[in-house]
Amino acid sequence: MNQRPSIAFAKFAAPQAAANRKGTVFVLSADDGGLSDTARAYDSGKTLERAFPVGEFTGKFASVLEILAPEGGSLDRLVAIGAGKVSGLDEYAWLKLGGSIASSLRKATDAAVVLDLIGASPNGKDAANLAAGILLRGYSFDKYKTRKDKDNGKPDPKKPVKVTIHTADPAGAKKAFAELEAVVDGVLLARDLVNEPANALGPVEFAARADELEALGVKVEILTEKEMKKLGMGSLLGVAQGSPRGARMVVMQWNGGKPKDSPVAFVGKGVTFDTGGNSIKPASGMEDMKGDMGGAAAVTGLMHALAARKAKANVVGIIGLVENAVDGHAQRPGDIVTSMSGQTIEVLNTDAEGRLVLADALWYCNDRFRPKFMVNLATLTGAIMVALGQHYAGLFSNNDELAQRLTAAGQATQERLWRMPLGTEYDKLIDSKNADMKNIGGRYGGAIIAAQFLQRFVKDTPWAHLDIAGTAIGSPSNEINQSWASGFGVRLLDRLVRDHYES
Repeated sequence: MNQRPSIAFAKFAAPQAAANRKGTVFVLSADDGGLSDTARAYDSGKTLERAFPVGEFTGKFASVLEILAPEGGSLDRLVAIGAGKVSGLDEYAWLKLGGSIASSLRKATDAAVVLDLIGASPNGKDAANLAAGILLRGYSFDKYKTRKDKDNGKPDPKKPVKVTIHTADPAGAKKAFAELEAVVDGVLLARDLVNEPANALGPVEFAARADELEALGVKVEILTEKEMKKLGMGSLLGVAQGSPRGARMVVMQWNGGKPKDSPVAFVGKGVTFDTGGNSIKPASGMEDMKGDMGGAAAVTGLMHALAARKAKANVVGIIGLVENAVDGHAQRPGDIVTSMSGQTIEVLNTDAEGRLVLADALWYCNDRFRPKFMVNLATLTGAIMVALGQHYAGLFSNNDELAQRLTAAGQATQERLWRMPLGTEYDKLIDSKNADMKNIGGRYGGAIIAAQFLQRFVKDTPWAHLDIAGTAIGSPSNEINQSWASGFGVRLLDRLVRDHYES
């Protein structure tokens, strides 16, 4: 894997030390194009200020102006990063600025960021968000690349870059970053899981990765096919029966709140590869179905984040892990299965399998833990991408307060949600002549019909369904993510817990 930047925080350097510094230095300039006195100390030859008008650099947000070997000092590079309007520097803006810095590190092994701006006083939290942005943008999945050094044919051990962020409050920055880094690590774990090829990450291997959270204090249980069959999970197991790789359900518990407090719960769809089963998908693009476990990856990453930052909440994470494959044992269109709830399902399309997995996972979660609410995440439908594109995930909920809190967390983290409707008119579309329900409806409203199906397995518990098909995999790259897998949902749900459910 790529080398992770190391992050440190320090006070501003004295002018003489700043002028004699080596390596790469990043300074910030607001939208007037000016530099603070602290930043000027690193530009003893006033190279940047002379270059601004020539390079038409005005401090526009995320713009970059780079000087190689500037005169009057020993620096390798001096880089100005535009911070835009000072009034617009919110939490996400600092993350994006960190991403812009990471994209400009190139082959630097030692870099300093001077966190000082005319008209602003960045605090420790701002510095921590900048650092988090550097780590998020610095991620790439190159585990299976065999780079060779041209000279000796040996692997190229690229040294990690050391980034020192100079700030007025290094102690505050370090404290804030300790929590933020836990969340970043959760995002990166989710990205790793989604990016893994399906031959390396099936249900058993995924469960083993989740089991590693025991080291952080998460209680992990892994249910096998035998145990799920005993519980009556015919809906989930029906999806798995065409694959020789088995099925697993992983139950993760983080008990950081008061002992008697009911937990909050998150449930993830974990189809480690989806051929569509007998309702087989077209060959074109099927390779992307290794990412059909993006919901389970997000839940696993979230549990890592909450445990690593010692969240003061009781949280349950449940993931249903299957492979939807085709062989002589695979489920057929027209089969009827019995879910753990006792409700029967006519499977008219074996490619509408994620809802079958979630049906048993949601029922099990609700039946066993009686949570305050349940939120499930799933790369569930292409229909949600038709409706919303790839910049918002679909939000369906039976509870207005939960929906509002999720929406607010999405705005704060810019993992944005758009609420979609539920209603009896849609619910009737999944009534079946041969069973209690069928797993598909008509041609229209496919994402809504999927949500209506899931709602039949949550009783009266406050619940939300996040359809992340357009945002978890193959979403547009941005300042903090250049990976095919985004890790969508980890920062969003961590914020939800942090803002509303910690004691």
